[in-house]
Amino acid sequence: MFSHIAPQFYDKQLDNKQDDIAKLFSEFDLPNFDIFRSEPLNYRLRAEFRVWHDGDDLFYIMFNSETKEKYRVDTFPVASKLINQAMKALLDEIKDKPSLRHRLFQVDFLSTLSGELLISLLYHRQLDEEWLTEAATLKATLSAIAPVDIIGRAKKQKFILDKDYVTEQLTVGDKTYIYEQVENSFTQPNGHVNEQMLLWAKQGTQNIGGDLIELYCGNGNFSIALAENFDRVLGTEISKTSVKSAQTNITANKLNNVDIIRMSSEDFSQAMNGERVFRRLEGFDLKSYNYDTVLVDPPRAGLDSDSVELVSRFERIVYISCNPETLKENLAELVKTHNIEKFALFDQFPYTHHVETGVILSRKK
Repeated sequence: MFSHIAPQFYDKQLDNKQDDIAKLFSEFDLPNFDIFRSEPLNYRLRAEFRVWHDGDDLFYIMFNSETKEKYRVDTFPVASKLINQAMKALLDEIKDKPSLRHRLFQVDFLSTLSGELLISLLYHRQLDEEWLTEAATLKATLSAIAPVDIIGRAKKQKFILDKDYVTEQLTVGDKTYIYEQVENSFTQPNGHVNEQMLLWAKQGTQNIGGDLIELYCGNGNFSIALAENFDRVLGTEISKTSVKSAQTNITANKLNNVDIIRMSSEDFSQAMNGERVFRRLEGFDLKSYNYDTVLVDPPRAGLDSDSVELVSRFERIVYISCNPETLKENLAELVKTHNIEKFALFDQFPYTHHVETGVILSRKK
């Protein structure tokens, strides 16, 4: 996946992505692209590696996405500097400690722009008190690099030293927002590009007013940054962990016009239509919202047909996509009712074929 990391060719690969997107969406009347660059190195805030045991040697491996062959990874230049520091320091500390090393098969790193680190150690064995004691010593040692928390995972076990999340700070224009990011929950991997993405969406919805509905809101990444542009914000998210984080983040950012409910977009559509009554919506009067603007950041599968129909009812649509192919399919339907006002390419994943895009649409008059 990251086999051709060459910063000297970064501009060329970004030009190629822009050309590819222009061709893919050539059937649409697109405005000029907004292009948002990544740092060419150390941009990725999370990484996971398998661990290979070879006699006394111990090292990280990854797999070639095309050939499936494993290859050794001693440094990972696309990952944050903090992750690269911790990669070596972790192995140096555990290689001679059987309780930490024995049957360790994977290590996950989650770092932040604000300088925190969470390390998850995954095992094919049950963890015991000796592991806990050694892990506490490991945490103390690695804390010389940065504030570090450690999680040990095995079948039906999860030990946390001392917390299972990091606290990120993202600067969007002249504002700084606080986000709790929990282990194993979705977060944007490229922090600086995420800041640019939030600013683009914030500027694209400035002075609009009315209410914002966000489907697939995750930990409130967009809802929180865009809240000041709207009278009220209602986010929906199916993941319990993400909903809990979103509610924590609403409090941390001292917002009083944002609510998050645990609900799929399909259920929300039924509730909005009055087709079903949901207990989790007690206290919410969906009829009181002005359905002016909707923001969607769906998974790679894009929006299903019911969700496309739902978002097409709104005056404005902000669509963040991690899969241009499914975005193209959805746009083919949405342009029947809406015009494309803005289009952006966010280079979240340099040196890969993956592209993140953003579209803002407004209802045809």
